[in-house]
Amino acid sequence: MSSNTKPVANLGEDQILSCYIPADITQNSLGEMFVSWEKTDLGLVFRYQNGAPALDDQAVVFKGRVQVFPDAVVAGNASLLLRSVRNSDKGEYTCSIRSSVGQGKVHIQLRTAVFSAPTLKFSNNILTSEASRWSPKPEVTWLNQTGNFQNASTSFTELPSGAYSVLSTLRSAQVSETYSCRIETSLVVALTEATITGTGVLRRTIFTFSVASTLPVSFYLNLVIGFLCMFYVV
Repeated sequence: MSSNTKPVANLGEDQILSCYIPADITQNSLGEMFVSWEKTDLGLVFRYQNGAPALDDQAVVFKGRVQVFPDAVVAGNASLLLRSVRNSDKGEYTCSIRSSVGQGKVHIQLRTAVFSAPTLKFSNNILTSEASRWSPKPEVTWLNQTGNFQNASTSFTELPSGAYSVLSTLRSAQVSETYSCRIETSLVVALTEATITGTGVLRRTIFTFSVASTLPVSFYLNLVIGFLCMFYVV
């Protein structure tokens, strides 16, 4: 099984591909565990057997970039850590698990994007939201606390990597009001709630990721809640 069969990885960052044996099975002794991860177009990504990695035929592009966690494997969790995700890593992966109590496999469709949480600053009734990297070029919208759209100006700067930095400015913002800045592409939405205080901005960012329309949307994929941060006006 997997808790997320269509993850969206942030290029250049690490990503966990989820694969595990259901809890009702792991209550029994699993015995010797065999784990294999393969990518449809490249072959072996990672293999774990006899209590150790077995990587003689591992695809070159994954050498030194992937691992499972032995302590987790013996408990039925064969999730794979993929380091420094590249655009070429996207595609279909298959996780296969075999033990004394049974066997199974799950298919994971890895998608890639570039996204970042924005920083916010407030000065002279101007609230700015700046995000360092997004790709493809996102759309940006602002709402006030009653859900009404706000007029704002947004500019994009293309980076050498092909991603974009984003600078969006909301004028006539008011102290003690809460505004929402939404940055989105077809795969990723970053929703930042910003409350203007007397000394700065209190904000929270939530990322959500798209799921295939043929799947029931019963949970947010890779829900990431940004911790509360205070930004002070210099």
